[in-house]
Amino acid sequence: MKRVFGICATVLLLLATTACVQILRNSGEETAARGPADSLRFATLNVHYIILGRETGAWSVGDWERRKAPLDAAFKDVAADVFAFQEMESFARGSDGDTNLARDWLLDQNPAYRAAAVGDWRAFPSTQPIFFRADRLAVVDQGWFFFSDTPDVIYSRTFNGSWPAFASWAQFETRDGQRFRVINVHFEYKSRSNRILSAELVVDRMAPWIEAGENIVLIGDINARHGARTQDILAAAGLQFAPVAGATYHFNRGLNLFGAIDHIGVTQNMNIVGHPVVLRNKYLNEWPSDHYPVYADFRFAE
Repeated sequence: MKRVFGICATVLLLLATTACVQILRNSGEETAARGPADSLRFATLNVHYIILGRETGAWSVGDWERRKAPLDAAFKDVAADVFAFQEMESFARGSDGDTNLARDWLLDQNPAYRAAAVGDWRAFPSTQPIFFRADRLAVVDQGWFFFSDTPDVIYSRTFNGSWPAFASWAQFETRDGQRFRVINVHFEYKSRSNRILSAELVVDRMAPWIEAGENIVLIGDINARHGARTQDILAAAGLQFAPVAGATYHFNRGLNLFGAIDHIGVTQNMNIVGHPVVLRNKYLNEWPSDHYPVYADFRFAE
């Protein structure tokens, strides 16, 4: 019996040591810095949905009241030209999107920004908006498609019948006439097969844009780490992923147990400036979300 207890204690110690090593390896604090004037900053953050029917507790309306000022502080700290959000939804029942507390709050607090990839929720799924700095960019076009066997049917369920998941996209033009298209994705976290099929669908949708020589930025929560097949499928289609190091998801507790699952990939005619940054700090002594903001600066290739 003592031997059994000894083995169990050793296993627990090894697990604890491994967890500590992982947390240290996937941590590290960075601060936001201003990018070069001739670059564009792209950022992503999964902000977690708000449950309108819940007054208190995790992800409730009361919890949103706690989180909203820290979220705004994080948004201002990043100071992105393009900021893609996932799970920016005030969840009631079904697909009803009349209320969007997080989107409306951030736009109200940041009048220099507008939201693309939005519309009447009956015709456009508005829970993955793409905020942009209106003094630098203009919207040319926008759209969406669902990770489904019927991708052009709004709110259609994923390939295995689980909750709807989709890509929103918007095409922008800079003041000097440069155009680029941002694809904002959120792949399902539970099903690897769904993620793979979703990545393959994204590749199919990107193909004519890439063939036409467009600048493409794929950004968001792909729920897969560097080297995973999900990311490899996208990379093989012509995307180069910024080398995001360490954790981007932290369980809403600052626990950095595994590598980045939030990513930014671009076509070869866009060059990264410096390195991608993950902001792993609290704001106003609170976590804005269970993910960290991630950003990177890019220039158009000459």
